[in-house]
This record gives sequence, structure tokens and C-alpha cells, in this order.
Amino acid sequence: MGEQLVRITGEYITLSQLLKKLNFIVTGGESRLFLQENVIEVNNSVEDRRGRKLYTGDRVTIAGQTYVLG
Repeated sequence: MGEQLVRITGEYITLSQLLKKLNFIVTGGESRLFLQENVIEVNNSVEDRRGRKLYTGDRVTIAGQTYVLG
């Protein structure tokens, strides 16, 4: 799979907000369970903090798909 560009507004977006934006979860409260059940990598490192700040240029891999923030 190729990389998919995800536009963000502002300086950063949290991992939980990104999961909502990409429709992996519906509410922010679901992010904790989603992170427990799925491996998510941010810039090739496993990440489990839902409040992790993501900036332009970060690469996030979820379920084998890589998203590049722009």
C-alpha cells in the first residue's frame, strides 16, 4: 500500500484526533481500547499514547496503511 496524505490544520493533531478523522473510532473515548488492540507506529516506532502530538511530516502506520501528515 502507498502512503496517503492527511491534511491537518494548526500546529499539531493528537493521535486520538487522527483516529477520529480517519474514521477508525467515533468518539475519543474509544481511542484507548483501539490502541490496546492495534499496533500503531509513528515514524517507525510503536506508539500507544492517545495524546501523542503529531506534526506535519510525521508518518503514522495503522493496519498496514501509512498516513503522512501535511
